[in-house]
Amino acid sequence: QVRLVESGGESVQAGGSLRLSCKYSTIKWRSYCMTWFRQLPDKKREGVAAIVRTGRTGYIEAVKGRFAISQDNTNNTLYLEMNNLEPEDTAMYYCAAAPGYAGSRCVDLDSSYYNFWGQGTQVTVSS
Repeated sequence: QVRLVESGGESVQAGGSLRLSCKYSTIKWRSYCMTWFRQLPDKKREGVAAIVRTGRTGYIEAVKGRFAISQDNTNNTLYLEMNNLEPEDTAMYYCAAAPGYAGSRCVDLDSSYYNFWGQGTQVTVSS
């Protein structure tokens, strides 16, 4: 069982920056996808940034150029650097892992493919 624990969410003004962290227990998968999702109440979870084992990253259009996903396997931590935040970025942010995924792009992968989820961290951006 892999445990994921997010942190770093808070309330900021539009134009500000945040860095989210997702600490995970040791993983030994030969391939995987790890993704940052976000969700508004009564809305479906949306993948916003993803990284596969090779280090290749993918983003949705709405966050390209503003968000950056990275991974530190020495410290078992996934990051999401968020810059130039907009009120539309307000949501609960989750990290998730899909072991065994061998493709090169997974940001569009449906949430049902992910086996492991964190509890979420709230990001609120005010105008």
